[in-house]
Amino acid sequence: MNQPLTLTVAQKAGPRLSLAGLGLALAALIALPLLSLLPADNPLQVSAYTLTLVGKILCYAIVALALDLVWGYAGMLSLGHGLFFALGGYAMGMYLMRQAAGDGLPPFMSFLSWSSYPWFWAGTDHFLWALCLVVLAPGLLALAFGFFAFRSKIKGVYFSIMTQALTFAGMLLFFRNETGFGGNNGFTGFTTLLGFPVAAQGTRAVLFGLTVVLLTASLWLGWRLAQSKFGRILTAIRDAENRVTFCGYDPRGFKLFVWVLSAVLCGLAGALYVPQVGIINPSEMAPTNSIEAAIWVALGGRGSLIGPVLGAGIVNGAKSWFTVAFPEYWLFFLGALFVVVTLYLPRGVIGLIKKERDA
Repeated sequence: MNQPLTLTVAQKAGPRLSLAGLGLALAALIALPLLSLLPADNPLQVSAYTLTLVGKILCYAIVALALDLVWGYAGMLSLGHGLFFALGGYAMGMYLMRQAAGDGLPPFMSFLSWSSYPWFWAGTDHFLWALCLVVLAPGLLALAFGFFAFRSKIKGVYFSIMTQALTFAGMLLFFRNETGFGGNNGFTGFTTLLGFPVAAQGTRAVLFGLTVVLLTASLWLGWRLAQSKFGRILTAIRDAENRVTFCGYDPRGFKLFVWVLSAVLCGLAGALYVPQVGIINPSEMAPTNSIEAAIWVALGGRGSLIGPVLGAGIVNGAKSWFTVAFPEYWLFFLGALFVVVTLYLPRGVIGLIKKERDA
């Protein structure tokens, strides 16, 4: 009689512990930008470097969560989410470059002897239009790609290869100087955002806070979708798409919606990444970056939402340390980490935590 009662108490305590852990993590993230505003001689003061590093990792965590929506729940492994992330970053970068250039042209355009902005730069001196581009650029590209891919019933490894080819093509296009995106160097040298200095500690604190808000909102949205009928249909599509079709549902609409939503989340993450890090270039579209995002999700535990966030934090935290202490061994460590997770942690870190908690 005691054993079932004990199990019941443990099952009730599990969600409470999870909510308590999320609450503590959120409180710590909210405290970071506030601590960064303290005087430099205060021992509790958080440096600008630390705030930027954590902010960058949080942006990557949003990308991991977005990828989990399409891979963990819908079963579509995308190896091109870096493209959507970079498009959102470039859209924000165009506005920041216009702010830095004032009435003139950005340095890379002057170097190429251009006399005016290209047509697609029109309106980018307005912040609201830049925000629209942040959503529209990745969203419309994902809509067009997804419409034709899902209509042609492309899935599995073929879908992954096509997404990787898409981001590789985007990288090659943005590397060219004549496309008007700064070529190999991309965009950098930002000065102001809405009239506020980008490098000011207060501006960095606000950008960090917005990143925390976006991550929290993305987690809430993902949780609501997963708990809804829509989420159950997505997981059914992942496990047995043909049976879903036989039940009278059209998988294409469900897959297209979550695919576009995932791309938009990546674009918003890229828009917050650029002013915090201070640069955006075509290397963000490199296929290796998208593959690394898949490792974040696999390590954290796909299909869990919070797992990919943990995976992004673990991998990028280790990367920040390895690239300083042992830069030549980072790729070996990343490869070994992926092999270990595949063999011994099929459900990722979040699965291990749940197993230890239930033991």
